[in-house]
Amino acid sequence: MKFEFNSSEPIYRQVAEQIEDAIASGGFEEGSQIPSTTEISKEFHINPATVLKGMNIAVSKNLIEKRRGLGMFVQAGARKRILSEKRSDFFDDFVENLVREAQNLNISEDELLALVKRGYQQ
Repeated sequence: MKFEFNSSEPIYRQVAEQIEDAIASGGFEEGSQIPSTTEISKEFHINPATVLKGMNIAVSKNLIEKRRGLGMFVQAGARKRILSEKRSDFFDDFVENLVREAQNLNISEDELLALVKRGYQQ
């Protein structure tokens, strides 16, 4: 985990995003326990309440679950849900804008696909 303390994005949101990214990348596998609020707060010098607020976002998104007396665990299907949401966001944030800009530049669909393929080759 890495936090940007000078960022305009609140730390608790960064905590939630770091947990989500770790699940998506396989760093935290489904069913596994994630570090505790105390462990994260001590390691990164973050207020435990801030860490808990970020964890609660992940709980509300059904990515992790609290097990009384045991800690926080990655829920089954969490990685699939994250990747699905990220793919949807990718389309909304990048693909639509890419297509719109290509149309503004009179780039045909075939030309655009060729450019994307060229990008994959590099």
